[in-house]
Amino acid sequence: MNLSSNPQHQQNKAVLVTGAAKRLGREIALEFARQGWDVAVHYGQSASDAQATVAEIRKLGRKAVAFKANLASESEINTLFAAVVGEFNNLECLVNSASIFEYDRANSETPLSGKSLQDHMQVNLTAPILLSQLMFSHQKSKAIQTSESGFSIPSVIQLLDQKLINLNPDYLSYTLSKAALLTSVEVLAVDFAPHVRVIGLAPGITMTSGDQTEAGFAKAHQMTPLGKSSTPSDISKAAVFLASSNAITGTTLYVDGGQHLLPSSRDVMFKTN
Repeated sequence: MNLSSNPQHQQNKAVLVTGAAKRLGREIALEFARQGWDVAVHYGQSASDAQATVAEIRKLGRKAVAFKANLASESEINTLFAAVVGEFNNLECLVNSASIFEYDRANSETPLSGKSLQDHMQVNLTAPILLSQLMFSHQKSKAIQTSESGFSIPSVIQLLDQKLINLNPDYLSYTLSKAALLTSVEVLAVDFAPHVRVIGLAPGITMTSGDQTEAGFAKAHQMTPLGKSSTPSDISKAAVFLASSNAITGTTLYVDGGQHLLPSSRDVMFKTN
């Protein structure tokens, strides 16, 4: 019997989503739950939002637990992962969604500072890499069989950004941190095979950010070849698809309505004021 097509087997999986209390991380967590996954909900400060996410997941009939951790602390990252696998022995996917997105630009009144770069690198790069290593060590120790025996291959999904192949100078620290994470996708995919797959998922403009107005967001969202960029539903469904696709590793899926095909000298947020 091919267990990968057995609905009961499909339901016996769990995912850890970082930054799952709010915004896109929350939408990803909820979509995994809709598709039969149990969910470990990581949060940093938003305890009430995290508990609300947990409550929604439980209403869908899935197990959910909230875990607090400061992703700027390596010790808390280690404690987080140990707590998650202690609660979810069926962990098969890690989605690194949490990130810092703060403005700086070398040629501006808000230039890059050492602290800004370090803060972005810690949360947007170091934390995902450390969690990915922990995921690999955990799966290797379990000696999970590969899809050749009918089992799914666990995965790590790194949330990236379409601007990585459509560069502009805005948000420099953020861009540099995500560019390094993009590079890690191929490197870790080779290193972690066959125990864990590593995939990048790059949204376009999906939700309002910073001081962007709703009108500005609506206008920016239309600035793609398809006339619309990605929605939270587009990204969350893509994440579940990647987590369930055994042959996909070491590549990045751009879900952005083709936004990356239209070069821009500024971040799209500055073109819609």
